[in-house]
Amino acid sequence: MFDIPDSFHEQLAQLQLELDAPELEQLHSYLRLLYEANQRMNLTAVRDAEEAWNRHLLDSLSLLPVLQSVGAGRVLDLGSGGGLPGLPLAITMPDVQFMLLEATGKKAKFLEETAAELGLANVEVLDERAETIGEPGCVHRAGWDVVTARAVGPMNVLLELAMPLVVEGGLLLAIKGERAPIELKEADEALRVLKSRVVETRRTTTGTIVVVEKVDRTPADYPRRPGEPKRLPIGTKQG
Repeated sequence: MFDIPDSFHEQLAQLQLELDAPELEQLHSYLRLLYEANQRMNLTAVRDAEEAWNRHLLDSLSLLPVLQSVGAGRVLDLGSGGGLPGLPLAITMPDVQFMLLEATGKKAKFLEETAAELGLANVEVLDERAETIGEPGCVHRAGWDVVTARAVGPMNVLLELAMPLVVEGGLLLAIKGERAPIELKEADEALRVLKSRVVETRRTTTGTIVVVEKVDRTPADYPRRPGEPKRLPIGTKQG
């Protein structure tokens, strides 16, 4: 079912990416494991095999050029879910340490089992909320070169979850869709409050990559308690 479609190779070439045979085989194995688990839990709504290669894997791998250009050594994948984009990136960047952050226990277990079956020694899984590990005094606060996120939430929410985890000068790489410009406009206040700035938006064949740099230390008041960033995003008025 998950044979590699020609369109995947064509779009890889457009991104100027080359993958070797073992990497392609691991990506193939990952998709198989994802869809086997999807019969037991909700990990993806994409059913078509060709669409899975392009919507899931290519979309994840679109971050590779940015990660390679900044030389990131430690990457946290926030709200990893079924492992996207974290696991495809870990497969293709074996010298980079990845932490997959997933607060739903059964999904975190899937990530652990899948990383082990794929032999990914550069992957750890943390079953926890971003608001909790971003608190002042936590080892993960300001501990990551790059935070990645795909389908986690709107930018004004995502920024509060992600920026406390990033080192000063580090990056958030968010994969967004057609609403990216609207989300960024709504996130003006969050960007200011969280001492961050958008340095680039990059259109790809599958979406838009928003690159956000952390320019100063995150105020100690952020992140707020679990659930609060989503309930009342920075810059919105209560009531």
